[in-house]
Amino acid sequence: MAMSVGGNSAEEKPMSDINTTPLVDVMLVLLIIFLIAVPVAIQTVKGIKLPNVTFDPTTTKPENVSLSVTGNNGTCQVYWGITPVTHQELLDRAVAKLKTEIDRQGGAGNPDLELPEAHIRADVATPWRCVAGTIYNMQMAGFAKVGFISQPSVAG
Repeated sequence: MAMSVGGNSAEEKPMSDINTTPLVDVMLVLLIIFLIAVPVAIQTVKGIKLPNVTFDPTTTKPENVSLSVTGNNGTCQVYWGITPVTHQELLDRAVAKLKTEIDRQGGAGNPDLELPEAHIRADVATPWRCVAGTIYNMQMAGFAKVGFISQPSVAG
């Protein structure tokens, strides 16, 4: 290391080079931080393939079944459309609806058979056992697709 104490006045001019040492030091520190932080932040179980999800708006077909479920004071109430039904009536009506729809489309051997879906609307305060019982009855009747209808959140 050398130090200039004096010299020719012709050689004395201001230094115009940029000192990059602090920049390199900062970049090396950031590189080390990211090398340590990224593996900690990304912790996943290997071998899991997540599905690609797209937003599908609900298409209401006339053959779909619309159910509403409420419950209070330990009792559950299920509505087929707007008609209240018991759990046994729900099962009987679901079996009859499915059989009618299969016959209308040409029988169970039809390769283009589109089975109806059950859409459940449940009140927020409804006990889960009421909703689960409705799902169970619809699955026992043979409905392969049982879904929930929810209210979209209000923006703002």
